[in-house]
Amino acid sequence: MTSMKQARHPEAGEMELVSVMAALSDPIRVGVVRVLADGRERGWGALRVPVAKSTLSHHLRVLRDAGITRTRQEGTRCYVTLRRDDLQERFPGLLDAVLDAAGADNVGQHVELVADA
Repeated sequence: MTSMKQARHPEAGEMELVSVMAALSDPIRVGVVRVLADGRERGWGALRVPVAKSTLSHHLRVLRDAGITRTRQEGTRCYVTLRRDDLQERFPGLLDAVLDAAGADNVGQHVELVADA
């Protein structure tokens, strides 16, 4: 997690459609986006995901590198938010279309928030 301090987040204009679409091609990552779609910042520990912590870290890195999420480290804790406004600016309507389709098809439904988070 020490690399988090140097994590690079692409500017909205640097986001590439192919990278965003590739990041959204995995059900776990779509599930994380669905959970974050309420606009609230979440600690990584608040995400209940059916994968190992190292795998979750990989998925969150893919989302961050594509520009879909922003990650912030505070001490030993890491927090993630959805970059809805940046995605809307760069690719108008894309995120809403993905969220609507994912909801209709139950993609990512296995990603949840921990009950007491």
